[in-house]
Amino acid sequence: MELIINPVIVSVVLLCVLCLCRVNVLLALIVCAVFAGKISGMHAGQIMDVFINGMGQNSETALSYILLGTFAAAMAHTGLADVLAKRIALLIKNKKVILLLILTLLACASQNIIPVHIAFIPVIIPPLLGLMNKLKLDRRSAACALAFGLVAPYIVFPAGFGLIFQRLLADNLTVNGMQVSVDDIWKSVWILGIGLLAGLLWAVFVSYGKPRDYEDIPIRAERRRSLRFTGSHYITLFAAIATLAVQLITKSLPLGALIGLTIIFGTRAIDPEKMDTLINEGIGLMGYVAFVMLVAAGFAGVLKSTGAVEVFITGLIPFMAGSKLLASFLMLLAGLVITIGIGTSFGTIPILAVLFVPVFINLGFNPMEAIVVFAAAAALGDAGSPASGTTLGPTAGLNADGQHNHIKDTCIPTFLHYNTALIIFALIGVIIF
Repeated sequence: MELIINPVIVSVVLLCVLCLCRVNVLLALIVCAVFAGKISGMHAGQIMDVFINGMGQNSETALSYILLGTFAAAMAHTGLADVLAKRIALLIKNKKVILLLILTLLACASQNIIPVHIAFIPVIIPPLLGLMNKLKLDRRSAACALAFGLVAPYIVFPAGFGLIFQRLLADNLTVNGMQVSVDDIWKSVWILGIGLLAGLLWAVFVSYGKPRDYEDIPIRAERRRSLRFTGSHYITLFAAIATLAVQLITKSLPLGALIGLTIIFGTRAIDPEKMDTLINEGIGLMGYVAFVMLVAAGFAGVLKSTGAVEVFITGLIPFMAGSKLLASFLMLLAGLVITIGIGTSFGTIPILAVLFVPVFINLGFNPMEAIVVFAAAAALGDAGSPASGTTLGPTAGLNADGQHNHIKDTCIPTFLHYNTALIIFALIGVIIF
């Protein structure tokens, strides 16, 4: 009974219910944070103090989103986004699968090659909605394609965001008593990538493969642009490469984005007088997502301060019965619940490491078994969480004409296909490793 009324369980269930009832995600997170704090006995003033202090944990992420949103706005102003969208339209030749493949590859590149994360989506996707309508493409399949590209690369490949994620995994496992290197991570998590790929194929060809009609709603006036690359386009691409290089060298995404913007304005690829306009557009593109991430961090801070996460995991231990497979399943469920509430797999890693590593050691998990369970548990819920960039990003682009619901068309489809796949393939990893 104590496990059922745990503030983590109650607040996450409440969050899902509120979102299904179409309560704004940002407001729902605040309400759930207050609710979780009150259940654990905290007074209102204390809850808000912890909540506001916790928001600072995602300040770098929020700043990154704003700067990357500005970078995406710069791409739009140079006409690069329109050129790319039109070239994509020419490439697909009325084949939905090719369009979904291109969207998947773009999302993958945004994690490892040009780390703009979700900032490219509200720039590239809206010009393609008319084409999607013509093809009668079910946008839920597009949401799943984008979500795959936003999740699979950082789990599997140690570059860009993937390098950050895998270093976090290795460092937190090591600090808590299980010696692991980054090389050990990528050698173990490949099986999770196979699971995510299986989920993508099921979504595209089975679940959402049938035609779906949408109304043709104009989003913005069509701008006539040549398909030829100009000097400003090449400068923008160079700035994107510089952004990646600086991020890899300094491990700072905001600094990388700042360097990229400096190149664009410094070379006058865009008139510096438009700087204020671009910043405003960047905030318009990514500001809401940034604030949701800040509020999600505040919610996570309240959950951590209640001690409910530790109680939740401790309450599961008696049900593990000394079985690695059963213990893995319960830990994966715990990671799913926590990440759905927090909305970030990266922020979940330090929380889970403190609680999971003693269980790994006591039950005799080898490093590969521990890594695959830990990585999957941290990533679970990222696809499907109403407060995750993995779901907020696709919705920001696909709902540009108001015909794509965040919960029903993005969160639920990605939750069903990717979280199920991660659980199944993580358990397979425990068996074969």
